[in-house]
Amino acid sequence: MARWDADQYSKFADERLRPARELLARVPHHAPARIVDLGSGPGTSTALLVERWPGARVTGVDSSSEMLERARRDHPTIEWVQADVATWQPQEPVDVLFANAVLHWIADHERLVPRLFAALAPGGALAVQVPDNENEPSHRAMRDGPEPLREKLAAVRPRGRVLSTAAYYDLLAPHAERVDIWRTTYEHVMPDADAIVEWVKGTGLRPYLEALSQSERIEYLDAYARSIEHAYPRRADGKVLFSFPRLFFVAIKTRS
Repeated sequence: MARWDADQYSKFADERLRPARELLARVPHHAPARIVDLGSGPGTSTALLVERWPGARVTGVDSSSEMLERARRDHPTIEWVQADVATWQPQEPVDVLFANAVLHWIADHERLVPRLFAALAPGGALAVQVPDNENEPSHRAMRDGPEPLREKLAAVRPRGRVLSTAAYYDLLAPHAERVDIWRTTYEHVMPDADAIVEWVKGTGLRPYLEALSQSERIEYLDAYARSIEHAYPRRADGKVLFSFPRLFFVAIKTRS
């Protein structure tokens, strides 16, 4: 499994936290007692949950020891659990399951999403945000790479397949009191194309880089940077726009 670098991931903390804030704003629960943040990473999204519901028991769940070390250091009063979100199950029903930018790393959403929804207490909320950028230039270039490395790159395990908005709705609606679902493309203003490379080095590029030797990484990153510079040209002020689609849904479990 590719290792997470909390410092690299946190370079764009404000941009990464914006979708979490917007997802949280759409959760209608007023006084949940039990909240779990799945894929809590360095704890920034978990801290938002504590801030909104200070009286609740909030737990952050992540598989990365590196991320949890940072979370425990920065947020020592929050409960942290190391577990694989793909198989994690709560010991008791949960009022809010919050999953910001994590489920796209896990396969078989047709089974995963209903399983997580079933873990809710009646009236509970499953709040999910996933990057929906597999067809964006930033991610097509990851998979392509320079010709000599393509065989190695093809062996990298793909991320979980993100479904369509309609597919998620159909999975949840028969068992939900309400499903709020939407898709947004963020246009992040970046200083240059190199900043985009730095962004994805903290997320999507990790498995590809870890599959390569040190010399191959240099070759790969050089080719990737050229592709990004071509795909994201400078705008009138010299900066670049990093288009980043994300899919969101908040599903409320039927109370009866």
